[in-house]
Amino acid sequence: MNTKRLAAASLGHLSIDVLNSSVAIILTYLSTGKFTLTISQIGLGAMIYTMVAAFSQPLFGYVADRLHGRWLGGVGLLWTACFFALATFADSFVGLVTCLSIGALGSGALHSFGMLNAADSGGSRPALATSIFFLGGQTGLALGPVFAGLILQQLGMQGLPLLALAMAPAIVLMALYQNSRLPDAGEPSLISAATSGGQRSGAAALIVTAFILFITLRATTTQSFSTLLPKYFDDLGYNPQVYGAMIGVLNLAGALGTFCGGFLGDRFNRRVLLFTSTLVSVPFSLALLSVDGWAYYGMAFVAGLLLNIPHSILLVMAQQLLPARKGLIGGAVLGFMFASGAGTTWLASWFADRAGLPLVLTVVALLPIGAALCALPLPPTRKTVGSIPIPAAATGD
Repeated sequence: MNTKRLAAASLGHLSIDVLNSSVAIILTYLSTGKFTLTISQIGLGAMIYTMVAAFSQPLFGYVADRLHGRWLGGVGLLWTACFFALATFADSFVGLVTCLSIGALGSGALHSFGMLNAADSGGSRPALATSIFFLGGQTGLALGPVFAGLILQQLGMQGLPLLALAMAPAIVLMALYQNSRLPDAGEPSLISAATSGGQRSGAAALIVTAFILFITLRATTTQSFSTLLPKYFDDLGYNPQVYGAMIGVLNLAGALGTFCGGFLGDRFNRRVLLFTSTLVSVPFSLALLSVDGWAYYGMAFVAGLLLNIPHSILLVMAQQLLPARKGLIGGAVLGFMFASGAGTTWLASWFADRAGLPLVLTVVALLPIGAALCALPLPPTRKTVGSIPIPAAATGD
């Protein structure tokens, strides 16, 4: 592995996701303070921010392929940090969301460039390297609510520039170690392997449809939890510092799950991993809504771990469909993860204003059952030749 390049990408991912996961905490904090916001407005603000980051990722992925992974990741982090600092001065809900969402373009750039650098740095272990990259991001998602809750509790919105300033070390490392050209990809794709195995177009369409549905259902649960649980706990009487820590544990477990998924995905049947981890997450996701104290932290840890095992596996599977355009396809799939989750999370918040947040979160916790079923048509992809896993259809497995 190219450890310096991978470390720079992973620290950058950690830093940008500290900022990204702070958005729901900031909106929740302001909903009963400076602004008066409904649950659906919190969901709308988070959706707009996420959509901007998501829809810009395919474009930045294309640019990442053209620039061969150089430079723009660190610039993206600097861009986002600056707009978070400027959000301190927003005097309306519209102004705040506009400022943060312009900054979200930097998140789109960093994810596309960082993911391309991480996958290449892994050599013959792309799933493991990608999982380390996403371990950084998930750790950032865990730390963001904790830091944001603590800063808002102690300093209010005036503390956001300090949060932005903390991104400086990652910006410097990305500038130092992501400035060399990545090699061109020359390996065959999974599409070629599937064609040589005689896979029919109808079966391919089923796989693509199942892949999309799996991403959507899983993203609905993970993003709805990240966006709406702060409001759920706020309604129960917890302060920002406490519910920030509660969401942080859920996301920190997600970081471990992402790493475990990449580690296991290089060794075992990926379809079985996707199906099992997603299905088993359901009882723990339900339980975290009805327990408190140490029981909550235990349920949240297991739920977060299981829900995130598929994350890096899905990205590696997508990149192997089009190896010459890893930045483009990786950005498109990661962007779709964010966009689909953001859109369905806003729908969940809309229903929560009408049917109640506890009921909506219960339904959201059950959605991984559908995601698990969507994993069944996906290829096992466990045997490897070089660095490219070969589908079972091609190997006779």
